[in-house]
Amino acid sequence: MASSKEYLDFILEQLSELNDITYKAMMGEYIICYRGKIIGGVYDDRFLVKPVKSAIKLMPNAEYELPYDGAKEMLLADELDNKEFLVELFNAMYEEIPTPKVKKKK
Repeated sequence: MASSKEYLDFILEQLSELNDITYKAMMGEYIICYRGKIIGGVYDDRFLVKPVKSAIKLMPNAEYELPYDGAKEMLLADELDNKEFLVELFNAMYEEIPTPKVKKKK
């Protein structure tokens, strides 16, 4: 099942306090990036984030879910109605997530 554009728009609105939020559409789902780093995504109308230490600490009761078959587990983000919490979560996670490697052009 693909995610709806309406749900993506809701998540983007909740993240509107942050600068440099981008997304990429991939096979009916959406990857969410913050300042160039992949933080999580929208999968089957669920907002999932990478299970880094800061996310686990800020959401100790969050459920682990698979974004799709064969993928690594991610955390189901809670408190989606709390913009302040989401800003805190993304800023904490940003420091832990490595910068993506730049692919060299051939």
